[in-house]
Amino acid sequence: MPAPRGAVPVQDRGRFRRRLGAGFAGLLGGAAGVAVAQLVAAAARPQAAPLVAVGATVIDAAPTPVKEFAVRTFDTYDKPVLLGGIGLVLAAVAVLAGVLARRRPVAGVLGAALFGLVGAAAALTRPAAEPGDLLPSVAGAVVAAIVLHQLPRRADGPTRNGSAPLAAVRTTDRVPVADFEAEPAAAEDPGRTGGTRRDFVRVATVVAAGTALSGAAGYLLTQIRARDASRSRQTVRLPAAARPAGPLPTGVQPGFHTPNAEFYRVDTALTVPRLDVDDWRLRIRGRVDRPVELRFTDLLRRELVERDITLNCVSSEVGGPYVGTARWLGVPLAPLLREAGIQAGADQVVARSAEGMTIGTPVETVLDGRDAMLVVGMNGEPLPHEHGFPVRMLTPGLYGYAGACKWLTELELSTFDDFDAYWVRRGWAARAPVKTASRIDRPAPFARMSAGTVPVAGVAWAQRRGIRAVEVQVDDGRWQVAALAPAPSADTWVQWRYDWHASPGTHTLRVRAVDGRGEVQTGQRVAPFPSGATGWHTVSVTVA
Repeated sequence: MPAPRGAVPVQDRGRFRRRLGAGFAGLLGGAAGVAVAQLVAAAARPQAAPLVAVGATVIDAAPTPVKEFAVRTFDTYDKPVLLGGIGLVLAAVAVLAGVLARRRPVAGVLGAALFGLVGAAAALTRPAAEPGDLLPSVAGAVVAAIVLHQLPRRADGPTRNGSAPLAAVRTTDRVPVADFEAEPAAAEDPGRTGGTRRDFVRVATVVAAGTALSGAAGYLLTQIRARDASRSRQTVRLPAAARPAGPLPTGVQPGFHTPNAEFYRVDTALTVPRLDVDDWRLRIRGRVDRPVELRFTDLLRRELVERDITLNCVSSEVGGPYVGTARWLGVPLAPLLREAGIQAGADQVVARSAEGMTIGTPVETVLDGRDAMLVVGMNGEPLPHEHGFPVRMLTPGLYGYAGACKWLTELELSTFDDFDAYWVRRGWAARAPVKTASRIDRPAPFARMSAGTVPVAGVAWAQRRGIRAVEVQVDDGRWQVAALAPAPSADTWVQWRYDWHASPGTHTLRVRAVDGRGEVQTGQRVAPFPSGATGWHTVSVTVA
């Protein structure tokens, strides 16, 4: 009997359903493996979780232009975007493994083994890796292998004597749907193997429930760890500074200090290290006469200084947001290093973080009298976890990647010839003094306003040199001198303002600064790589 016009071939329709079921089984197996791996990592070391370890490895391997694009495009969401991308790739691989495992169960096992191998390799090659870091990936791979070996085959439904599924034994190219669906009783024939589709649904439901429970347990453990870390931070009582910062000069406008919650964050940590202050240790070693190990309480017993310092990231574009000013509390670093005994020839301090980051700072910048410090407080409270709790390093006048290591655990005296820090290995300049820069904060780009007097305002900075003047240009006219608010020191930004008599039309505003040495900020546009951006910040506005 010929098939009605437009009828879907039963064999094709059945094949599609079977593959769809197998793909779903593979996805479920991958999800189960990830959930178990995350659970094991949450119970042991969160940074050993496969997704985190692989993500960190991807960050390390990515070319600098890719990193810059990610930061510029996704801002602080670059890390969630990366983890989401890795998750999508893993899901696609899991679906493919499930489809292949429907006929060849070993393919599912191999896919799971690949998952475990990649995760374990990524975890064990991290700078701060421990042997046990392979356990989450191994546990996840075992679970995924079991699911991918058993579940995809059940998507076929029952077969007779181990042959093809019933839906595939029909030899007619096209048959009425009713004829095919009239044969359900055969599914219960004891001579058939492979289980019923009801078995598939039942097993898949059990796996899904186990996956959900594992994921929930992992999330709960992560939250417990975060809560314990928060409690650890809450127990910290910072002593008063022996050398406190004075009040801000009269004339400084509101907003001089950047609130902690708004302070920029740029680092490679996919998960914020949450360290217990009681377990924290700092080692000072390398080319020193007397290696030192300090606890957090040892730091608090030393003389503390409080300073207003502007910190900025080298990856910030002209006019970019990655700069902020805070009131920092910390231990002067120079006396600590001198007590350890700096050996002749040591010209680099290599700072290491709990998550393996290395930052190289010229020894001369620590010893030349600037307020290089080991920071314990930020804007009147212990360092937030996101900004390096319990201790970070800060070196005024250097970009963060060369002097501001977060989650600090070690200082090694070395040389630039012997060791390249993380970013230097990726082509960034070894020595990174901050360049003179200025920014227009008001009006915003493409703002619309009424004619009349319009305040144009922003900030300018040239740490260690200070700002002597700020000038504003409207369209291609003459540079006009802006009014400067007083600044606490040469290590902070300066607020500036220019009252512009705006006339109707579209206008371009530019700003440039003159540093304390009399050097005018260059207008040549240079990208952040490899030693910081240059150029004049420019905005276009419309006056009605």
